[in-house]
Amino acid sequence: MESPVIELSGLTKRYGEFTAVSGLDLTIRRGEIFGLLGPNGAGKTTTILMMLGLAEPSSGRATVCGIDATRNPIEVKRRVGYMPDDIGFYEDRTGLDNLIYTAMLNRVPEAEARRRAVHLLDKVGLSAAADKKTGAYSRGMRQRLGLADVLIKRPEVVILDEPTLGIDPEGVRELLTLIRELSRDEGLTVLLSSHHLHQVQQICDRVGLFVGGKLIASGDLAALSQLLDGEAAYAVEADVAGWSDALHETLRGLARVTSVVLTEPDALDAAARPDIVTVRVSGTDDVSAELAASVVGSGASLLGLRPLRYGLDEIYHRYFEGGGNLGQLH
Repeated sequence: MESPVIELSGLTKRYGEFTAVSGLDLTIRRGEIFGLLGPNGAGKTTTILMMLGLAEPSSGRATVCGIDATRNPIEVKRRVGYMPDDIGFYEDRTGLDNLIYTAMLNRVPEAEARRRAVHLLDKVGLSAAADKKTGAYSRGMRQRLGLADVLIKRPEVVILDEPTLGIDPEGVRELLTLIRELSRDEGLTVLLSSHHLHQVQQICDRVGLFVGGKLIASGDLAALSQLLDGEAAYAVEADVAGWSDALHETLRGLARVTSVVLTEPDALDAAARPDIVTVRVSGTDDVSAELAASVVGSGASLLGLRPLRYGLDEIYHRYFEGGGNLGQLH
């Protein structure tokens, strides 16, 4: 089994009596986009600084690309590209000049640095602004240039701290699409820190919920949904013509089914097709096949079948409403 690219073990950071990060255990696999989600002040940036060797942990260990970040921070920085929430450029120089300068600081020969810079400016959609001074760049353009700046040394891991901060909705959509494309095309491992739920949900393979310096849960959306919902981990919704009480009893009797609920039909649909019933079936496993077979076997017509999952916002808010501990899934 391949070793994780990022591995945090009992990572803790205290500032006097205040604990910013507490006993953090986390592994991130090669090539995945992992979202570290939590409110401002949750400890996300402190965690990132320890991963980069820019802050020393009070206890525990951060290993990146197999390297101890505390013992060998320079070697970690060679392999990791980091974009902070407010990236700085030399504003009296062009976007192209800034990228070439960053590349040469990373010991890339000037001719190769220029070639890479031109290629990356095209990748991030800034070719037309290559010769424009960065002081005249918009916030969205600066974030795009920041991605190019991070990638110019060809890192194995990219860490993005609140990359969409201050960008308009269309710019956010474009930037997130760009991050996913770059991750897939370049085979990068991406750690994205954010407090915006829907943005993390759009592009991340797995998510960690980070609150008060602690990772309260991690996993993909299906795993977090299962953890939140207890035994009724899976739900599927079906549109059925020819519904009957006998079919209702059949579904309720299936071994893996925990509940069968007739949902309220849409008023317009109900007026147009009063014979159609929508039913939601929950179970301890995916019961889609059993539901479909039971409907067809009863002589009714199956018109639609939709798996249901909690969105990340619902998972996040239901955790806080309940005040409980979701636990952790890797």
